[in-house]
Amino acid sequence: MVKTVLLVTLGGGIGSAFRYLTTVFVNKYYASAFPLATFIINILGCFLIGLLMGFFQKNNLPDSNLKWLLVTGFCGGYTTFSAFGFENISLLQSNNGVTAMLYICTSVITGLLAVWGGLILVR
Repeated sequence: MVKTVLLVTLGGGIGSAFRYLTTVFVNKYYASAFPLATFIINILGCFLIGLLMGFFQKNNLPDSNLKWLLVTGFCGGYTTFSAFGFENISLLQSNNGVTAMLYICTSVITGLLAVWGGLILVR
């Protein structure tokens, strides 16, 4: 367990650093009112988790150290949106479309309400 925590921590730290660097790079070259850096990070994270999880599933490596380092750690540090995307695709692939739509809608709406509630509490 300690080894797994260390792998997730290492991957998460690297992912967080890459998130920061992506934000700096995008904002330096593309000034926009649209949150382009976060959008790019979320889409890249979703693509990366798709590649990685496909690889680990194809090679039957559900508890691989690389999975903890790269998926849980790196992708989790880079963006949690990637896990959200993967979980919904998994639900859709297992014919749980109603659950997926419920998860998507409740996550987005509840997430926005939670941010709004946090902002109100600080004011």
